[in-house]
Amino acid sequence: MPSKKIDKKLKTKPKAAKISPTAKLNEKIDILKAESEIQGDRYLRLKAEFDNYRRRKDKEFISLLKYDGESVIKQFLSVLDDLERLAKASDENGENNSDKIKEGIELIKNKINKRFSDLEVTPFSEPGEIADPELHDALMMRSEKGKNENEILQVFEKGYRYKDRVIRHAKVVVNQAS
Repeated sequence: MPSKKIDKKLKTKPKAAKISPTAKLNEKIDILKAESEIQGDRYLRLKAEFDNYRRRKDKEFISLLKYDGESVIKQFLSVLDDLERLAKASDENGENNSDKIKEGIELIKNKINKRFSDLEVTPFSEPGEIADPELHDALMMRSEKGKNENEILQVFEKGYRYKDRVIRHAKVVVNQAS
């Protein structure tokens, strides 16, 4: 039976050296410090990434605003070319082709109005309408019989809206009751 006693002694594990509570706490502190450094590094990298992203987006936005009107300008270059051709034709032919020049002017006006329509720019103000101070600048007041108070008698410059915003007020002559 002595072999059983030896087996029991062999089966028991040697006891590990006990770690003091202070050593355990110091070990935990070291682990937490390492984790804190890792999290701090991740935070700094993420912050730098976000700052770079924000700067890049700001540059893109500024560039977008800077060249925002480019497409509109390109659309009106063909109209300018038409006007130059009309002026050249007018100089070459003198007054012999006044009907053709008027026709050319009408074609150019139609082209401009088509471009404005595509861009959602609409003109307003016609004689006979009632003047609205939000839309019209009254340059003069005249008194005409048979006309209503504040009725537009003459339009010097049409007003224009871009979508829902007035971009130019109409300049008009308004009827004033005597």
